[in-house]
Amino acid sequence: MTRRIAVVTTTRADFGIYRPLLKRLAADDGISLHLIAGGMHLRPEFGMTIEEIGEAGFAVAARVDLLSGDDSPLGVAEAMARATRGFAEAYAALAPDIAVLLGDRFEMHAAAVAAQPLRIPLAHLHGGELTLGALDDSWRHSMTKLAHLHFVATDEFRRRVLQMGEEPWRVVVCGALGLDNLIDTPALTAAELEARIGLPLTPVPLLVTFHPETRDAMPVAEQAGALLEALDAAGLPVVFTAPNADAGGREIRRLMEAYVAAHPAARMVDSLGTPGYFALMGRAAAMVGNSSSGIIEAASFTLPVVNIGDRQQGRPRAANVIDVARRSDAILAAIRRATSETFRTSLAGLENPYAADHPAGEIIHRMLASVPLDDALLKKGFIDLPQA
Repeated sequence: MTRRIAVVTTTRADFGIYRPLLKRLAADDGISLHLIAGGMHLRPEFGMTIEEIGEAGFAVAARVDLLSGDDSPLGVAEAMARATRGFAEAYAALAPDIAVLLGDRFEMHAAAVAAQPLRIPLAHLHGGELTLGALDDSWRHSMTKLAHLHFVATDEFRRRVLQMGEEPWRVVVCGALGLDNLIDTPALTAAELEARIGLPLTPVPLLVTFHPETRDAMPVAEQAGALLEALDAAGLPVVFTAPNADAGGREIRRLMEAYVAAHPAARMVDSLGTPGYFALMGRAAAMVGNSSSGIIEAASFTLPVVNIGDRQQGRPRAANVIDVARRSDAILAAIRRATSETFRTSLAGLENPYAADHPAGEIIHRMLASVPLDDALLKKGFIDLPQA
């Protein structure tokens, strides 16, 4: 019998990470793949990236339009309510045997909640991690308790998931799925990348990906202000990727757009797609901001990273990452260090702590295709830790 697997995607970032797994699932005659797309994919201000899904050769089985123009904390809570209803309706229509979720965003948490009363087993990717500067940290751990299978990136993350009472057979170490893209993502030429970003690669630009710290009381204008002041002082070309639909994200976007308007050597792109993003990571002078891609993927490009603030606090990182406080002088000093030849040279032989011996997509696909769809999968136990 064909196994029906739903995969939930809500952002350009998670779709890019999913791609290696989606290719494997789509090529498996024993699996019927059903892609559920929502959130930022359906919004023009975020690049209407649902079109990229079709261009990549994947059909969308259901759409969940959950965002509004309000990214205040209340607006995010209301979006979660719409998302829970929308994903529940999609699940009810598609009747998947397993639903696959990735990461820690509020939309994904709503998708996990929606599956529970419908008795749909959940497979969760990237559990056990920490991002102490973002509300996503709480959503990720909650999703771990809602999920039935866990595909984690490292042994350390597996130990954390086990510490939360999960049964060992459910928790599989596979490495970071997004790194599988390094195997088969077509490389862009310099000319193709220049056309995509609308900026020459000489001098080499900075790649800036910055999102709000949603657990911090500091106004987002102040969070972004220190970064923009440092970029202005650094005097280097800049390519911004648009911030996510987090609380305060639109205000950061407006500040970035104002910076671009005032600086001829700056651009902002809604979505580079995986080939474009990887191409820029491979050519940028450094990456600046607070994105998980700076922690997880950048090491595979030996790309220096200036990681600002606490959003990624708690994640292991390689020696290419320079952690810095949200002060313009500290950020500027870190940019100068990151773009120095001395720092680049020091990264020779860098290893990525999120890489595994085998492709993550192969490991995940094998488990999704073979795990028995019985009560043992749905009825979770709880493993108590030994008494101290």
